Amino acid sequence: MEIASGPSSRRHSGRLPHIHKVERPPKQNLLRDIQDSLKETFFSDEPLRPYKDQPGPRKFLLFLQHFFPILEWGRTYNLSKFRGDLIAGLTIASLCVPQDIAYAKLANLEPQYGLYSSFVPPLIYAFMGSSRDIAIGPVAVVSLLLGTLLQNEIPDSQANKLAYRRLAFTATFFAGITQFALGFFRLGFLIDFLSHAAIVGFMAGAAVTIALQQLKGLLGIKNFTKKTDIVSVMRSVWSAARHGWNWQTIVIGLSFLAFLLFAKYIGKKNKKFFWVAAIAPLTSVVIATFFVGITHAEKQGVSIVRHIDRGINPSSFHEIHWTGEFLLKGLRIGVVAGMVALTEAVAIGRTFAAMKDYQLDGNKEMVALGSMNIVGSMTSCYVATGSFSRSAVNFMAGCKTAVSNIVMSCVVLLTLVLITPLFKYTPNAVLASIIIAAVVGLVDIGAVILLWKIDKFDFVACMGAFFGVIFKSVEIGLLIAVAISFAKILLQVTRPRTALLGKLPGTNVYRNVEQYSNATTVPGILIIRVDSAIYFSNSNYIKERILRWLSNEEEEAKKLNQSGIQFIVIEMSPVTDIDTSGIHSFEELHKTLQHREVQLVLANPAPIVTEKLYESKFVNLIGEDKIYLSVADAVTTLTPKTQEP
Repeated sequence: MEIASGPSSRRHSGRLPHIHKVERPPKQNLLRDIQDSLKETFFSDEPLRPYKDQPGPRKFLLFLQHFFPILEWGRTYNLSKFRGDLIAGLTIASLCVPQDIAYAKLANLEPQYGLYSSFVPPLIYAFMGSSRDIAIGPVAVVSLLLGTLLQNEIPDSQANKLAYRRLAFTATFFAGITQFALGFFRLGFLIDFLSHAAIVGFMAGAAVTIALQQLKGLLGIKNFTKKTDIVSVMRSVWSAARHGWNWQTIVIGLSFLAFLLFAKYIGKKNKKFFWVAAIAPLTSVVIATFFVGITHAEKQGVSIVRHIDRGINPSSFHEIHWTGEFLLKGLRIGVVAGMVALTEAVAIGRTFAAMKDYQLDGNKEMVALGSMNIVGSMTSCYVATGSFSRSAVNFMAGCKTAVSNIVMSCVVLLTLVLITPLFKYTPNAVLASIIIAAVVGLVDIGAVILLWKIDKFDFVACMGAFFGVIFKSVEIGLLIAVAISFAKILLQVTRPRTALLGKLPGTNVYRNVEQYSNATTVPGILIIRVDSAIYFSNSNYIKERILRWLSNEEEEAKKLNQSGIQFIVIEMSPVTDIDTSGIHSFEELHKTLQHREVQLVLANPAPIVTEKLYESKFVNLIGEDKIYLSVADAVTTLTPKTQEP
């Protein structure tokens, strides 16, 4: 409970202002404290509130709606909404089919597995997901990450297709388990430990790496490095420059890359023409396939897809490793891929939810994403998640609900059953150009510039993740991103900011003297604000920092022949909590100040801090008269004492 301050204590009525006493808050029950802490950590959204005072059948319906939101919004679904979803679904299907074939190659899988992953997972998500705008399917970054991690375990994916595919399905299964567990046990806050700056750098680095990998298909190189770092890739490209490049392939690739980038530019320049960018990949595939087919350019060295299995997803339950050494390898790869996929999907979902002004349940999203990947792993799919490019098209095409994903799945189903033989002559150069055009948007230069302007540490985190990806590997870049994110948290916790406060002229307000140049310090009184909770990790630093402030101010006072500091007032408003180490450091600070004939004073401690100070007897140590409701109250009371002999 907050301590009511009542009217301002600065009432100028010709007498001394009334000084409010800091009251001790009511003692809290330990069990209640634990319950409140757990509730705020895991159940801050009060998921059980809708069930209160509801009859049994209604509770059962609410339970089903919680896991299957389609049962809730489906009751108000109408033809008008379906019209918007149908147009959006057809539009994103035209984008996803060529992208899926291309992304499967990134994961070193056969093309049909990309299409499989845009058939089953979107259907599951449509029933369980809470986002109206996310378009589900394979994405470039996760495909590259999965392909890289799988290739580390099985280097030759072509010679060991079955083993590679089994490990991919095993990793997808554990990616789904990871996502489901985080949502079910309400641990979604863990993904927030990957900072925005680290994500920006990681995504940009992954985009550059993906684009460099496509030089194989774009230039028609047959012998290409399996490594992903920029040095190895460029060495492989230049070593093949004399005899390994195919000019027909280069013409095809660069022509369609220019077309795709131009279409993307038109769609970005005028939102009304978003559909131009959406259908450009499919248009490129159709045109390129037609001309390669009638000219038989494959005989001139142009690499083509050649074969895509026809039919719907076969069962892969029996291919998942349930025992053996590959079980643990699949678990490790799945956890990493699942977390990255989850971070991307939740970020996309929150972005579009904010744009349409509706609430997105993060934990429910994780359960939905996990469920679709678990089912997907048993139906020949690899890790699927929310695609930003497809979701943006879905949004601009006017989708109303997740039915657009169902429409997209139906189109992919028709493609698998009827059209896949037509992709036989699709040149790999076009697929490479589609991937390059898709990942260009992942390099957010504006965000990097903003990071530099706002927070240099965030910029370092961004660049660390970026260079880690392009110069070493995707997993190293991800590790650097996570490490720097944690380092920032530790730095902020262990080295919190402190500020010297001064009084603003004509007011009783005390602010940071570095921010307000006209703020003046009070002779004989040093006012310091601590901008953090005080824990074992920072208590010694805060104590030492306060003593440094004292030493600096006393040196300045000597230079100016002024009286020394007699009181240190610590502004406690930002201090949300304090532990035993923090209280112990305050006790040590009090003893040190006594030796220097300086008195310790606290201003405006929070209720929980006040309670702990009373329980630890620290209030008895310094005296109740040394704790004030505000800095102004403390200064009003202490100023006359500084003028005494």
